[in-house]
Amino acid sequence: MRTATYFFIFLNLSLAVFEEPAVYPLPFLVTSVLEVLCLLVFFGRLTHFAKVTHRSVFWKDTKNICIMVAILLSLTDLAIYGVLRIYDVRSIRWSRIVRPIFLINFAESRQIRRAFRSIRNTLPEITYVFLLFMFSLLMFSLMALKLFGERNLQTAEGLPYFRNYLEIVFDLYVLVTTANSPDVMMPAFDFSSWYALFFIAFVIVNTYIFMSLFLAVVYNNYKKHLKVWFGGKIV
Repeated sequence: MRTATYFFIFLNLSLAVFEEPAVYPLPFLVTSVLEVLCLLVFFGRLTHFAKVTHRSVFWKDTKNICIMVAILLSLTDLAIYGVLRIYDVRSIRWSRIVRPIFLINFAESRQIRRAFRSIRNTLPEITYVFLLFMFSLLMFSLMALKLFGERNLQTAEGLPYFRNYLEIVFDLYVLVTTANSPDVMMPAFDFSSWYALFFIAFVIVNTYIFMSLFLAVVYNNYKKHLKVWFGGKIV
């Protein structure tokens, strides 16, 4: 039953590849029949679990409630999408975002829930580092606006260079990944080579310091919470 559960979970998740908009489109009837089959298997697995579990224990388990809600949402969305399709009304299968719930909440997915809860418990502890990074990014963006915005510089495509604050924030955010380096600094560098110091300082602070710190905090906290779950707590 564990193998069958995983197979139908994988099949249910794989339907996104074949449903509109799809990479390999299949007829709606085929994908809808496969989805109903998967939901019937999930409901049967949940019913079987209810038969061997005390009623009070079953209804207090949030995993079971999540699965039931996901099944109802998926069936409702499928019915609405089918009706709208009959009347040639374009719509989107919004219930596809709830399909990972089946992967996380079945009893066989204990290891996945441990990893998911470790990630969830790690997020509040890395918030402070993320806020510091965002503060640094916003401050450097403001400095860039004051340094370059009033000099009427242009990019190689003839577009205004660093005159819109939100665009500056995005460009510098991309620079953290070095994906637009050194293109993003060339208009300023052509105007004065001393402006390269601004971008060097930005990369040192945000790419080499903050990203390393961010990675260290994520790794240490995730490892700590993972040890807690594997230390004997039953999920």
